[in-house]
Amino acid sequence: MLLMNKNETNDMKVIISGGGTGGHIFPALSIAEALKKRFPDVEILFVGAENRMEMEKIPAAGYPIVGLPVAGFDRKHLLRNIGVLIKLRKSLRLAKKTLKDFAPDIAIGVGGYASGPTLKMASKLGIPTLIQEQNSYAGVTNKLLAKRASKICVAYEGMERFFPKEKIVLTGNPVRQNLLAKVEDKKAAYAFFGLDPEKKTILVVGGSLGARTINNSIIGEIDRLAHAQDVQVLWQSGKIYY
Repeated sequence: MLLMNKNETNDMKVIISGGGTGGHIFPALSIAEALKKRFPDVEILFVGAENRMEMEKIPAAGYPIVGLPVAGFDRKHLLRNIGVLIKLRKSLRLAKKTLKDFAPDIAIGVGGYASGPTLKMASKLGIPTLIQEQNSYAGVTNKLLAKRASKICVAYEGMERFFPKEKIVLTGNPVRQNLLAKVEDKKAAYAFFGLDPEKKTILVVGGSLGARTINNSIIGEIDRLAHAQDVQVLWQSGKIYY
């Protein structure tokens, strides 16, 4: 891809930008892991949005991160977007300074508020940019950035309805290698959650932040599930719905 021709003996610098939810953050960490494996001396800097999940998860994974004051547009209360525009302007300035100071060989955007200012300024500075889109329906930020992106990595067929066809590469979604569980880990997992390994287990996942519709559906059937003899439920509600 864009790093194929880079001399592996040279120092390489990569910026990875985006976040907001686990759906953006954890693929970003997977990309960082893959880069470290292929280029052991690579220097990676993350750029995220202040007060969002990435400001906790990325440092916990051992990577430095710069926070931008960027925020999403409020479609219900239009007057509040005055403050959003001020934050966007500040974010563009900080993103430009970060890019100039760090001088990356490539800027990778995984979606989310912070990837907008970062990849926009990277393309203006002549730094190659790559978009990684995890979803079958492209996010607003990635659609806006697509025209200037060097390559766009996608997980699903038919993404040319959102992006220029000649830039698309079907890669699938990045997965952290430590999630590829071994058989012996299953016993420890059952014990950790206090589950019966002989029963069928239903795992309910609404994403890192949770999903209201999924949670309400489970609540509607909770008595039925609680009295079922042959199944057990592990329910990931999301922090805000807990």
